[in-house]
Amino acid sequence: MKLLFDQNLSFRLCRQLADIFPESTQVRLVGLDRADDRTRRDFAKAND
Repeated sequence: MKLLFDQNLSFRLCRQLADIFPESTQVRLVGLDRADDRTRRDFAKAND
């Protein structure tokens, strides 16, 4: 399972949880920090 963390959560969580949730990322790291919820949902859906 991959996780997409909100920008209010530290990007460091991605590294700290990499062994449990590989390929997880944060919205800021994929350029969605200013995107609306629908855009984020669509990104998450398209990227499993």
